[in-house]
Amino acid sequence: MADLNNVMLNGTMDNGIEEDELAKAKKELESWKVKVEKADDTKCKLILEKLETDDTKSEAKKEMSILLEKIKKSETQFTESMDGLKDEILKLERGNQNLIYKLKKCHAELESKRAEAIKLQQRFKICAQIPKTKVKFVRKMEAEEQEEGADQINGVFTITQRPSVVLVGGQALITFEEEKVTSQILKMAKCSVSCEKTKLDVIPKSLTLEPSVKFEVHIDVSKKQLKFSNAPPSMLEERMKDRLEMSFSRPSRGGGEVERVDYDKHSGSGQVTFLQSGVAENLALRGKYCVNLDSEVNVKVEPVYSYQLRKFQTFCGIPKRTILLDDIQDLGDDEDLQDHLEIHFQKPSNYGGEVECIKYVSAGKTLHAFFTEDKTEMEA
Repeated sequence: MADLNNVMLNGTMDNGIEEDELAKAKKELESWKVKVEKADDTKCKLILEKLETDDTKSEAKKEMSILLEKIKKSETQFTESMDGLKDEILKLERGNQNLIYKLKKCHAELESKRAEAIKLQQRFKICAQIPKTKVKFVRKMEAEEQEEGADQINGVFTITQRPSVVLVGGQALITFEEEKVTSQILKMAKCSVSCEKTKLDVIPKSLTLEPSVKFEVHIDVSKKQLKFSNAPPSMLEERMKDRLEMSFSRPSRGGGEVERVDYDKHSGSGQVTFLQSGVAENLALRGKYCVNLDSEVNVKVEPVYSYQLRKFQTFCGIPKRTILLDDIQDLGDDEDLQDHLEIHFQKPSNYGGEVECIKYVSAGKTLHAFFTEDKTEMEA
């Protein structure tokens, strides 16, 4: 009985356990069904996404191919443009080289022209210092009557530069009265000059004078106009003109009726034009004039003039009766040596002749010798 009861109990217990396991298996089966459905949904979604990505990929491939074609075209265009630019650069470089060559050529021509201009300037340049000379102006009555109503004083000055040559130590200039003596001595290579107990060998040479000029200066001095300076701008420009006009109009100070006043405030200078001639001349001789501005000021007054250079002529050549004696040894007294040279070249036996003048320069000295026009040639 006990064994039968045990069997029954075990039978019930086994059935209970199986039911629990079956329930668990059903739950697990349901969960797996849910998971499978979710997996199927995910799979469908992935398939759809894949299809979409395939379409996008194909479109991207198409766009990529289009872009590659554009890149190839742009590369070909770039290479063509680069080739064209290289050709243009080569052309520009060649043109630049040609321009540089022409520029160098022009620079060389310019330098040669400058050198030539400097030579011409040195050749025809006037470097003479004109000494101060008192000049007395005399007007004839006829000319004064003809020019009574003129507004200007006309003057003509002739400037003549004397030709010259620079002598250095050991040289001498000698001038003969006859040209044939000069030509005879110049044919000799050297001349032996007796000087007390010794002899000197001197070398005769022809002279080439420095260029000289001659021209006329035509000057026109105004009788009515006067320049003034050192007038400081102490008031407005119009008031300055009025004050200046009143000051220059005073007969008590030597002025006269003013036609016009020009004034520059930056330089403090200007010009006055009088109605009557002669006033400007008298004031210009004074050199200064007192004007009333804020206070009395002495201004500098000068004549108004213009000038022109006319009949400009240049002269250069070789003197016909003068020669240069070179390579003279210094033996002591200058006057004794000069006398020996003069005695030697006066003798016809030495192919010499009558000496008009002679000048010797000893060692360490220089002399600037000037020439005058030959009176015989002027008369001829």
